[in-house]
Amino acid sequence: MWRRVRTNRAFQLAAGNTFAGYFALVAHTTRFLVEPTDIYERIDAHLPAIITFWHGQHFLTPFIMKPHHQAKVLISRHADAEINAIAAERLGVGTIRGSGATSPQDFHRKGGVSATYALIDTLAQGINVAMTADVPKIARRAGLGVVTVARHSGRPILPVAMTTRNRIQLKSWDRASLNLPFGVGAAVAGEPIWVAKDVDEAGLKAARDLVQARLEEVTARAEAMVGRGPGSGGQRP
Repeated sequence: MWRRVRTNRAFQLAAGNTFAGYFALVAHTTRFLVEPTDIYERIDAHLPAIITFWHGQHFLTPFIMKPHHQAKVLISRHADAEINAIAAERLGVGTIRGSGATSPQDFHRKGGVSATYALIDTLAQGINVAMTADVPKIARRAGLGVVTVARHSGRPILPVAMTTRNRIQLKSWDRASLNLPFGVGAAVAGEPIWVAKDVDEAGLKAARDLVQARLEEVTARAEAMVGRGPGSGGQRP
């Protein structure tokens, strides 16, 4: 019964538009602290970029971009992800459909190859791309997907974390939170990561490990800034 409902186009459109409206409300009623304070100057200096974040932190990431920043986001082909795609497009973010996988067979079946080419082509057009760094179904463990796109596109990876103090923690594999309006939030960007085109397998894994470390750092800092860890600071955009 639920499968029939979630694959119904009318339901998907209604849910996607509702989610988009809700998270726009959250973003516009949240007092965001930003770090570093010159985050937008840093972003503009490295566009187009590969904006990456942990799965589960993706609901608010469309709002880190300024109106002149074009972007497309990688979203799974899974039926459940169709609602996310509708919400993203409602918020002015283009979509690329496909996802990573834990095996070569699944990578092809889930559209990983075509999505990788689409991401590289999008960057070549001067448009930013956004994608989660996690290995599919393994939260907070960076895979090789992001660094592979960086290697072949020649564009930098920008690690980003966004969070809010007011939220409901969901019991999902990706540690997603339902962000609530009328509170304090934080957006933190790490230093850009470049991956050389001629990097070998060991170098690619080292770049993956650096993405892991940078995302852990910005996530910890964002949590601290909203009062869920030591330290505080930042500046509202």
